[in-house]
Amino acid sequence: MSDTRKIDRADSRVREDTGLAGAARGFLDQVKSGDLGILPVILGLVVIAVVFTWLNPIFMRPQNLTNLLFDAAAVGLISLGVVFTLMLGEIDLSIGSMSGVASAILGVLWVNAGVPWPLAILAAMLAGAVTGFVYASLLNKFGMPSFVSTLSGLLALLGLQLYLLGNSGSINLPYQSFLIRFGQTMVMPGWLSYLVALLPGIVIFALGLQTRQRRADANLSVPAWSVLIVKAAGLTAILLIAVWYLNLGRGVPWMFLFFAVLVAGMEYVLTRTKFGRSIFAVGGNREAARRAGIKVERIRIYCFMICSTLAAMGGVLAASRLASASRQAGTGDVNLNAIAAAVIGGTSLFGGRGSAWSALLGVIVIQAISNGLTLLNLSSSLRYMILGAVLALAVIVDSLARQSRASNGRA
Repeated sequence: MSDTRKIDRADSRVREDTGLAGAARGFLDQVKSGDLGILPVILGLVVIAVVFTWLNPIFMRPQNLTNLLFDAAAVGLISLGVVFTLMLGEIDLSIGSMSGVASAILGVLWVNAGVPWPLAILAAMLAGAVTGFVYASLLNKFGMPSFVSTLSGLLALLGLQLYLLGNSGSINLPYQSFLIRFGQTMVMPGWLSYLVALLPGIVIFALGLQTRQRRADANLSVPAWSVLIVKAAGLTAILLIAVWYLNLGRGVPWMFLFFAVLVAGMEYVLTRTKFGRSIFAVGGNREAARRAGIKVERIRIYCFMICSTLAAMGGVLAASRLASASRQAGTGDVNLNAIAAAVIGGTSLFGGRGSAWSALLGVIVIQAISNGLTLLNLSSSLRYMILGAVLALAVIVDSLARQSRASNGRA
């Protein structure tokens, strides 16, 4: 009888640990182990909002936040591609130049050659895919470090961009076209934006039900209903409030929704497909992944092609945002912002850890800083120095978290 009571008490402890209190303890243990998750991003956004609103109240107005989301989509797409190379422990330094070449291809084919803009976009993305394939091939066949190959590619692509644009240096895109309106003015209808805001919570709840069912079928403890409901309801409430506030101004940009949908799709690929699990394996331990039968060279090719293709797509969105393709496209702080966004969002520079959501979260932080500094009319020199310091801080946090996880693993 006493053994039965002990088992019942143990079962009750299991149920308690999987409730809200258990989830809170698990989160604290996760933070103590060095896995900070999105905590730095949330704290960073709070600090940024408070500081910039105090310095300039325009920062938190709905119209400005809508502009911020418009600007974030292009850099965010480039950062989403960076996530795939960083998770392998590699890097692509030519993403900015690739985006500039893509905008130049769009302008030359669409405006100068009269090619329909969808085909021009397809050609730009194809150029990105070929570029990524070349980088991966240099790494696989000759062992050329991605740092060197992509740095060489940066210079070569910059030259190609200048060659395509010619002496004029810029090509103005048709202002009344759908692509330009998509990048500058098109926002979602209010009712539709509210419906879209409900979808993530519904998806989280549905996936949670599947997880509960699978664990129950395997006779494992299942997460408490309270945890699942709080997650879904909390995210839904946050998104509905954000949509309501944005609709007080211009609304939610279609371009940002396009970016968010791509992020969700890439997150599904990373977490729920064999290809995604292989990326984590290769980034965590390349030799162990090879011995486990994973085609490391093939994974590299796919990841570099995804990175360059998304960089090209980001260049197209940037061109639609500016209504032009110019020599300045892809230069300046594009590389810095894209890489910094991925790292700030939680993707490790050392490989094996990250998510597609890190691109979305990180680019909001980066764009918020850039937007706030612009509102303060600070010079470009100060903006570069501040953004560089933010990237350095993100790398330091990543390094410290990695050391903490390693020390806990040895313990």
